[in-house]
This record gives sequence, structure tokens and C-alpha cells, in this order.
Amino acid sequence: MACAAVLATACSREAREVGVTPPQTPPVGNEDPRIAAYQDNLYQVSEGGRYFAWYGCSGCHSETPNNVVNLADSQWRYGFGFAQVYGAIAARHGRFAYGKRVPVEQLWQLTAYVRDLSSHFPEKRRRVNADQKAEPVGGSWQGPQ
Repeated sequence: MACAAVLATACSREAREVGVTPPQTPPVGNEDPRIAAYQDNLYQVSEGGRYFAWYGCSGCHSETPNNVVNLADSQWRYGFGFAQVYGAIAARHGRFAYGKRVPVEQLWQLTAYVRDLSSHFPEKRRRVNADQKAEPVGGSWQGPQ
């Protein structure tokens, strides 16, 4: 009985609701009610992981010592709140203007994934890396010109 309750709860975190309108705008602060639909949803976080690989983010952001920034420590210059991380990715604060190159919903998914990185214990990191082996990986993404 307890297993059934745990399984039912876990499945709700992967909900993919049909008909939900993807966000068309950035989050309005860290209390934006839309954040939970991304940050608390394993499917959305997973999609963000796919885009992280596709767009070549790991070229600068991985756990190896030669990369620019390790995102797994949640000690970030512009803050770790959803809106701050989204803003840094969209380049309100950063060097790259990904907000002009990446669709808004994908930015939400990337933000959810990046904020989830600090919870990736070694086993989860290995599983995520194995899951992404078959995904296309960008070198250094330049986006549409």
C-alpha cells in the first residue's frame, strides 16, 4: 500500500498536461506561479537537460576543472532564484544573448535543469550522462545568425 502511494506521488512530478500554454514571457520574479510547472516537473527538467547538451552549454559549464563555471554548486554571481538564473541565461546579466536565440519555453526548461544540477549526486550524474549519450551535443552553440 505504501509503495502504491509513493509511486502515485512520483508520477505526478512527470505530468505532461495537454493544452497548457507554454510561457511566452520571462518569469516575473521568483514567486511567479508558472515556475512550479517547470522546476517541480521531472519531464520539464529532463527537457532542459536535453537542451543543455544540444546547445553546447557543457562546453563551458561542466564539472571538469578546465571549464569556465561549475553550475552544480548553486553559488552564483547573480543569485540562484529561478528569475535570476533565467535572466543570467537569457543574458540580462551575462555575456551571451541566449534570450534572443533560444525560445522562451526552452529557456524555462534550461533554467529548471540548471537549478536542478546542485541536487545531482554522483549516481544521478552518471544516469543523466548515460541518458544523454544518444542526444546530439553542440560544440559551442552560436544560435541563429
